[in-house]
Amino acid sequence: MLKQESSNQRISGVALAAVIALASVLGGCREKPAPAPAAPAPAAAATDAAASRTREQAMSALMALPELQAWSIQLEKASGGKVRGALIEYDSAPRVINGKSYWQFSFVENGSDAAHPWDSFLVAQQGSEILVEDFGTDTPLTLEKWRKEKRPMARTSGEMIGE
Repeated sequence: MLKQESSNQRISGVALAAVIALASVLGGCREKPAPAPAAPAPAAAATDAAASRTREQAMSALMALPELQAWSIQLEKASGGKVRGALIEYDSAPRVINGKSYWQFSFVENGSDAAHPWDSFLVAQQGSEILVEDFGTDTPLTLEKWRKEKRPMARTSGEMIGE
C-alpha cells in the first residue's frame, strides 16, 4: 500500500509540474512582444542568433507549434476541460547532439490521475532549431521530417506514439 501511495504522489507531482509549466507558457504567450527594431546592424543580428534561449523561451517556442496548439485544443474539447495539454521537462540536463545543447521536453496529456506522453522534443538552446525524438530509431527528427512521416496533425490520442 505504501508503494501505491508513493506512486500516486509521484504522479500528482508530475501533474502539478505540468500544470505549472503550462501556466507559465500560456501566461508568457499573452504578453505583447516588444516592437522589432527597424534595421538591426549586421553585428547585432549575429549576436542575437548566438544568444541563449531560456527554458521558458524554449517552452513558448514549442507551444507555438501548430501541432501542439491543435493537440491542446483537441484534448480540452474532447474531455470537456478535464484534460489539458502540457509540457514537462523530462531531463533538466541539456542533451548535446553534434556539439549543440538542447532543452528536453515532452508534450503530455495531463489528466487528474496521470500525465500521458504524446511526443518528446529537443529545443536548441542557441538558434531556432526544434527536433522531435524518434524512440523507434533513437534518432531525432527535424520538424519537417516529423510532420511528413508521423503526420502529427492527424493525431487524436497519445496512443500513436511509436507508429
